[in-house]
Amino acid sequence: MAQSVKNKIKVGCKAIDYEQCQHFINAFNIIGKKWNGLIISSLCDGEYMRFKDLASCVEACSDRVLVERLKELERENIIKRLVDEKTKIISYSLTKKGEELRPVFDQIHGWADKWE
Repeated sequence: MAQSVKNKIKVGCKAIDYEQCQHFINAFNIIGKKWNGLIISSLCDGEYMRFKDLASCVEACSDRVLVERLKELERENIIKRLVDEKTKIISYSLTKKGEELRPVFDQIHGWADKWE
């Protein structure tokens, strides 16, 4: 009896159950959400960035939405929020999990430059 392809998707050259690639979908739901990719990419370029610096990197994003995205990325343990005890200046940087995205974003930038 033929197996149903209703819940199958194609990954590479083989069809797999949708449930088996949920982790892949979850990853794209995070990094593919509007502004998240630019935020992560901006943090890949520097060690620490203040809110105003991030805001200048994603100019079309409102401050309210940027705050939401930063909180979301912090909850996902992709970025960390740092507060200087003396100056109370807040900055953001990538966590170890976020740092592991650096080569992924390098590849995406290379692909985008090639096919622009």
